[in-house]
Amino acid sequence: MVINSHPLYQLSYRGIYRTTFGREVLGNRVGPVNLSGTPAWERLGEVPWSAITLEVRGDLLPVIARVLYGDAAERALDRFLRAHQELSSDQRRASAEAVFGVGLWRRRLAALLHGVPATPEALLDTLIAHPSDPLDRLADRASLPDWLERVLIEELHDDADAFANAINLPGPVCLRVQRTPIDDELLASLRGARRCQISPLGLILPGRPNILGLPAYQRGLLEPQDEGSQLIGLLLDAQPSETILDFCAGAGGKTLLLADVTHDRATIHAHDPSRERLSRLRQRAARAGFTSIRVDSLPTAPCDRVLVDAPCSELGALRRGPDLRWRIDPATLDALPALQRSILSTAARHVRPGGRLVYATCTIRRAENEEIALHFERTHPDFHRLPSPILPTPDGFFRVLPHLHATDGFFASIWTRSP
Repeated sequence: MVINSHPLYQLSYRGIYRTTFGREVLGNRVGPVNLSGTPAWERLGEVPWSAITLEVRGDLLPVIARVLYGDAAERALDRFLRAHQELSSDQRRASAEAVFGVGLWRRRLAALLHGVPATPEALLDTLIAHPSDPLDRLADRASLPDWLERVLIEELHDDADAFANAINLPGPVCLRVQRTPIDDELLASLRGARRCQISPLGLILPGRPNILGLPAYQRGLLEPQDEGSQLIGLLLDAQPSETILDFCAGAGGKTLLLADVTHDRATIHAHDPSRERLSRLRQRAARAGFTSIRVDSLPTAPCDRVLVDAPCSELGALRRGPDLRWRIDPATLDALPALQRSILSTAARHVRPGGRLVYATCTIRRAENEEIALHFERTHPDFHRLPSPILPTPDGFFRVLPHLHATDGFFASIWTRSP
C-alpha cells in the first residue's frame, strides 16, 4: 500500500518517456522487457537543456535548494511552474528535469564533483553535463542512500543494479479501464494507448497526458493504477454476490477494481484509518457510478474475500518519485513488521471458513513480505497458502519487480481458510 499517495499523483515524472514491453510470460519474469530506449543516466542527453536561460536558472536554483533540504520535488516543481506560466514547452520540460534530476541524482552528481562543494549550482551544472565517468559503487552510480544500497544488495543480490536502474526511470502512465471493454473504439480514443502486458484491465499511455481532460476519464471509465496494483486486486478472484472486505483501502484503487470485476453486484466494505483517503474513495466511487462499495465500513458477518494491502516501506514504488528515497527515514522501517503482523491477524478474523485472504505490499523487503506470511501461517494453522495464479515464485507467492515486469514492485501471499 502506497502511503500518502493521490490517485493522480506521480503517475510519471514530468519528463516524457516512451516504454515498450515484450509480451511473453516466462515463469516469474516477463521477457523481453525494454525499460527504456536509453539507460537512466544517458537519457539526460535527450533533455533540451539549452532552454534554461540565465533568468530561468536563477529562479530554479532556490527550488533545487529546497528539494535538497527535504521539500518534496513534485510540490516544489508545481509551485515553480504555477509561478512561471510564461515558460515555453522546452523550458518547462528542462525545468522539470532540473528539479527532479538533481533531486534524484544528488549522490552521483556529488561523486562526480570529486570533492568540489555540492552546491545547487554545481549539482545542476553537472547534471546538464552528465559526464560518463565510471563509478565503482552502486550507491554512487544509481544515486542511493547507504541504507538503500544495503537493502537492494541484501534482498536482490545480482539484480540490485537492474532494479536500481529501473527505479531511476519514471514509471509509465498506467490506467485501469472499468465498466467498459478495452476495444478498438476505446484504444482509438486514447491516442498511442496500448494494452498492459499482463493485466487484462490496463492501458499504458505515452508521455504525460492530461488525464483529467480525457472524456473517458470524465465518464468514469478510467482510473490511474499501476499494472502491478491491478494484479494484486485480481488475486482476490472476487465474484458477484460475495461479501468482500478491503481492510486497508486507502483512496480505493483496488476497491474500485473489485467493484468493477464483480459488475457492481458484490457487497464491498472499504476500511481505512484515514478519513481523508476514504473521502477520496467516496468521490471516485461516485464518479464511476459504483453502488456496491460501503465506505468506512466493517462487516458484521464473515466475508468471502479479504484483502490486506498493508502499510509498508514502499520501496517497490520508488520510481514514482525521484526524491522519495531521500525522504525515507530508515529508522522507521524496523517498526513495520510488527504493525503488518497485527493488521493481518486482525483482518483474518473477518474471513469465513472456505474464504480467501490476500496479504500484499509494495516493497521488496523480505521482513515485510515472506517473513510476515510465514509468521502468519505458523500462528494461524487454519489458513493454507494457495499458489499465485499470476507470476508465481517457487514458493507460490506473487511478486513483480520493475526491472523484470515493468511494473512497480509488489508482493502478495494468498490463503484459503479451512472449511
